[in-house]
Amino acid sequence: MPRGPVKGLTALLVAIAVPLAVCALLATDRATLSQTNVALILMFVVAAVAALGHRWVAVLTALSASAWFVYFFTTPYKSFVHFNNADDVVTAGLLLVVGLAVSQLARRYTREHSIATTLQRSLLPRELPETSTVRSAFRYVPAEAEVGGDWFDVIPLPGFRTALVVGDVVGHGLSSAVTMGRLRTAVRNFSTLDLPPDELLARLDDVVLQLDAEAGDTEEGIVAATCLYAIYDPVSRSCTMARAGHFPPAIVYPDGRVEMVDLPAGPPLGVGGLRFECVDRKLPEDTQLVLYTDGLIHNRHRDIGTGLKLLHDTLSGAGPEPEKTCETILEAVLPARAVDDAALLVARTRALPRDRVAEWEIPADPAAVSALRAEVLSKLADWNLEETAFATELILSELVTNAVRYGAPPMRLRLLRDTSLVVEVSDSSSTTPHLRYATDTDEGGRGIFIVAQLADRWGTRFTPTGKIVWAEQSAPSVPAGHVLAPVA
Repeated sequence: MPRGPVKGLTALLVAIAVPLAVCALLATDRATLSQTNVALILMFVVAAVAALGHRWVAVLTALSASAWFVYFFTTPYKSFVHFNNADDVVTAGLLLVVGLAVSQLARRYTREHSIATTLQRSLLPRELPETSTVRSAFRYVPAEAEVGGDWFDVIPLPGFRTALVVGDVVGHGLSSAVTMGRLRTAVRNFSTLDLPPDELLARLDDVVLQLDAEAGDTEEGIVAATCLYAIYDPVSRSCTMARAGHFPPAIVYPDGRVEMVDLPAGPPLGVGGLRFECVDRKLPEDTQLVLYTDGLIHNRHRDIGTGLKLLHDTLSGAGPEPEKTCETILEAVLPARAVDDAALLVARTRALPRDRVAEWEIPADPAAVSALRAEVLSKLADWNLEETAFATELILSELVTNAVRYGAPPMRLRLLRDTSLVVEVSDSSSTTPHLRYATDTDEGGRGIFIVAQLADRWGTRFTPTGKIVWAEQSAPSVPAGHVLAPVA
């Protein structure tokens, strides 16, 4: 029973009054309605009350419906003791039993659907992170019947780069929502390794294979998913992307031209043993990347080709603002009755201005480090970052010295400034520095420890020609980069 005397009394009145009102309304047409029709209508009433989630109210409603059915349709306006025949008793009992069963099933379905919906909403991002190089907007439209496994994410990466990801777990229900959350968490964890898109998808494929192995051979344990992962670099203005059986992204250029990227499809996640391929695109500033799931363009009444063409035509006149683009797409492309959930992610790019990037060649001579430090300090003065000079000098000294001693030419130093200051040292070696905690008697091993103490974050990422060791530190005096303002 609902808690509280007022709620309990209200529930009791509803359980008695609703079936009474329905029976009284139907009794005016007793001559044309069969007992079967009346029983089905009352069962629907019991199921509707059960869908509200109150178990005892549903039980009382079923009892009340049975009693009013006997009164109005078996022995009209007589006592409850005298029945015309045994069929009346059987009909009333059947109504009670079926009503209770339906109420229990409805309550169970409502409870499971509520749990799945709550879980799914908690696993999806409620808001996207603010980055200085990407302005993004999203929409998520759940299916009408069951929750699905669509997800999306925006992940800031070192060097002011941004990762964009959408994915779709095949199937519906609580298990799909749980799998979606596990895959989204895995993508976020792998992104901290700063892997290129094809390598990240390969590792995500291993995660899906492991989930299948843990689930065994049951049909419920089979996991199938698709994913699209893209990394945008504001310095080179390039976007590197790869997909695992997912739909290709759309690119909307500043002049309004739309390109559906010819990206190798790759196998869905969970197949195993097959490789994924990356594609690079140079993106002018204020280009929009549109990522989506199949629920947006495909349903039982519209094939994939028609949906993709409709999306292409809609993007041609969508405008430059991600929020408006999302609204336009949903109004024009989303099916009227969604049988599958749909995720949409739109990101507008910004290039890092060239005057906020400084690069130097690193000579393979430790004696040249002092001259390099002087040039860096001069550049920091030009950027009004004198207060970061001491920490930056120590950081670049350690990173450059390590590159000269243990790396391989060519070696380069790069400074990036925007909302923070980033120092990057690249070389052709794949040997990565390791953070050690040197003892008092050790003669070395403190370089990376000093970097870790001075920088807010540091790390290593591999490139096709070697590696980049980077360190990021706060720079409050850096003038804010031009905000991605709305375009009229």
